[in-house]
Amino acid sequence: MITSKQRAYLRSLANGIPTICQIGKDGINDNLVKQLSDALNARELVKTHVLENSPYTAKEACAELAEILSAEPVQVIGGKFILYRQAEDKDKRQIVLPKAKKN
Repeated sequence: MITSKQRAYLRSLANGIPTICQIGKDGINDNLVKQLSDALNARELVKTHVLENSPYTAKEACAELAEILSAEPVQVIGGKFILYRQAEDKDKRQIVLPKAKKN
């Protein structure tokens, strides 16, 4: 689970990244899940756009894909959402999150 400070940091990074894929009338399917999983493995942070003809809202798609992909939802705004999943291989990590404060 990421903290609010980490989430804010990820949102700032996401401003500069392009939308990686779109969810349209076909909704969430195996091909989309594979594409997003590959993108998360390569980049750790992805932005996705939900089109108006999609059976999902951006919030619904974000929640479902976060669960399927074991990713963290970062932000949902309008028809776009951002997901983050830390690379398992430490050598492939591109994003270093600020340390979480211990209570």
